[in-house]
Amino acid sequence: MDDQVNANGNRIADDEKSSLVMVYTNYLLCWGEVITKELIRVSTWLRTNAAPDHITLYNARVLQVQQSAPQKPVGYREMHIPLPQITAFHLMPPNHDPLDYDPRDGLRKLEPITVMVGPYKFEGNLLIAEKASVQKYLEVTKETFTSLYDAEITYPMVTTSGKLKVPFLIFRFNDALLASASSPD
Repeated sequence: MDDQVNANGNRIADDEKSSLVMVYTNYLLCWGEVITKELIRVSTWLRTNAAPDHITLYNARVLQVQQSAPQKPVGYREMHIPLPQITAFHLMPPNHDPLDYDPRDGLRKLEPITVMVGPYKFEGNLLIAEKASVQKYLEVTKETFTSLYDAEITYPMVTTSGKLKVPFLIFRFNDALLASASSPD
């Protein structure tokens, strides 16, 4: 197997690829490059048996999010993040994977929802059965990471942080609070 070197100096084998991702924990926002097998769909990687015990981010940038004022990101050549500490994960825009469902199947619907995980707020759509409710979905789901579609990400502690829009992210189900996307009248 002939290894190649990517733009950041990391070795990538012929059957591998490099992807820019964002990783959320309760205390840190991290972004950088992961190297995976070419066949892996990075957006759903953590939901599969191929998920590692630790994610290695190359050329990582890290921002502490529990501060009252925004801090400058700190850079690291490599950062190793234990999977149990990851609360959310997605490809860095504008990169994205194809949808992991067929929107024409008629069996499922996208339900607007607000997800709060640690200091982050994600507004997007949860994919549930056409005849189900969010409450029913919560009663039966057993997955570690849940998908959220057409997500808008904010960091409410810093109102000037702006919004990040991504077509798809996954969040750790047991660490999340879910709320109806619309407020009662």
